[in-house]
Amino acid sequence: MPGMEVGRVCVKLSGRETGKKCVVVDVVDKNFVLVTGPKSVTGVRRRRTNVDHLEPTSELVELKKGAADEDVEKALTKGKKTKYMKEDVMPTRPQVAS
Repeated sequence: MPGMEVGRVCVKLSGRETGKKCVVVDVVDKNFVLVTGPKSVTGVRRRRTNVDHLEPTSELVELKKGAADEDVEKALTKGKKTKYMKEDVMPTRPQVAS
């Protein structure tokens, strides 16, 4: 299973954004990462998220640590992953109990 690193595409497992894809922009510590959709692409707002609430995919985007939403959107367009990011999916891991 891929690890949490900058540029990793993940699927949200809990909350109102369940099933939507996002990109890891920064690793805060071993439990939290900063993710963004960006909102204009997938509807996921930029926020700190617990890694237990994310399912990493095998997809990776070339990004610098702390990249702005505009930079993430450009990287997704350059990597031809915009259509992939807009597809909602059902997470394969069981949802986290709140």
